[in-house]
Amino acid sequence: MKYWLMKSEPDVFGIEHLKKCKKQTEPWDGIRNYQARNFMRDDMTIGDQAFFYHSNCAEPGIVGIMEIVSDPYPDFTQFDADSNYYDAKSDPDDPRWILVDVKFVRELEQPVSLKHLKANADRFDDFRLLAKGNRLSIMPVTRKQWNTVLEMEKELGQ
Repeated sequence: MKYWLMKSEPDVFGIEHLKKCKKQTEPWDGIRNYQARNFMRDDMTIGDQAFFYHSNCAEPGIVGIMEIVSDPYPDFTQFDADSNYYDAKSDPDDPRWILVDVKFVRELEQPVSLKHLKANADRFDDFRLLAKGNRLSIMPVTRKQWNTVLEMEKELGQ
């Protein structure tokens, strides 16, 4: 099993939206970065776990856990001219963009904010989320980083 961090803006699609989806499962669509796409296409597998990260909001941070529940498949929004994620150059016979389905596992008992993660940067080995200028919406997380975030969740809840 691998671990991931997947970012979304809570006013567009937050953890609460995922919880309300049918079977608490939803396609993770709209990814338009080649490196993030490659992670989904080449490295994610069914059963992998992902942190749900709220970005571009008053208090960015890790708010929940999801599971990858599908193999990658073409992102349907790339072909929808009414979608914000429409890509006129993507060929239906050779789609440029893919997605995976994610399933809600749980909310963190206590969200772990970006501010808190940065204040504890010394507990992480090269956590991409904390790299200066990092804007990647999907990134791998090591088992050690995963466990450290879960330890921080417990510490914040005490």
